[in-house]
Amino acid sequence: MLNMKDKCESPPELKVLYQDDYIVAIDKPPGMLVHRSPIDKHETVFAVQTLRDQLGAHVYPAHRLDRPTSGVLLFSFNSQIAAQIGQQMMDKQVAKVYHAVVRGFVHHTGMVDYALKYRYDKIADKHKRPQQAPQQATTMYQTVAQYEVPEPVGKYQSARYSLMKLLPSTGRKHQLRRHMVHIRHPIIGDTTHGDGKQNKFAKSHFTFANLALSCTQMGFVHPVSGQWVNVSSDVHVEMRRFVEQLSPFQIKN
Repeated sequence: MLNMKDKCESPPELKVLYQDDYIVAIDKPPGMLVHRSPIDKHETVFAVQTLRDQLGAHVYPAHRLDRPTSGVLLFSFNSQIAAQIGQQMMDKQVAKVYHAVVRGFVHHTGMVDYALKYRYDKIADKHKRPQQAPQQATTMYQTVAQYEVPEPVGKYQSARYSLMKLLPSTGRKHQLRRHMVHIRHPIIGDTTHGDGKQNKFAKSHFTFANLALSCTQMGFVHPVSGQWVNVSSDVHVEMRRFVEQLSPFQIKN
């Protein structure tokens, strides 16, 4: 008989966004690891195993999302298909769209073309050989909306935010988070690269304690049918609530 403790510890059912005989796409919630990792040896819930149990079939991740990042995550039912999708990503043939809330006003559409040196994790990457040369990385960005909350944060007289649409053409580690820091507009909730005072304000004022970054769309050529497949998702619920709370403070252009 299932007791309450077992019931509470069971992983949540993952939302399936797309599924056919070869590929399945889910909406990964923030905070969930894609697979078992030495980064957190005590974690027991992973997207791979949860989806396998949910569907009753083995699945293979075709790409990765950082633990705090939510949104479209692709799997296949065999490793060859996963490898083919992964190769499309390496060849910059996959169209990826993210949405993020960042610090400050971003006034224009543009592109970040800034090479990133791989940042090794002393636990997860301990078996990898150090790589010296920075890797080419590019991200297109577009402002969707701007908000100004009349409350001081750190050295700023008000809290300013921009809702951004981000389109990376490469997939480097923490690329979007590092690229937004590079143009001085860190993503809200980024505890690794972001602005601690802004993160604290978002948590205290809006009860937002996640990373404001979601993969909202992914398009690719189906490895079997050859047809273009487009998978979409909304931003995660906490981020959506955060944006809704900001809406009364939107700047009207």
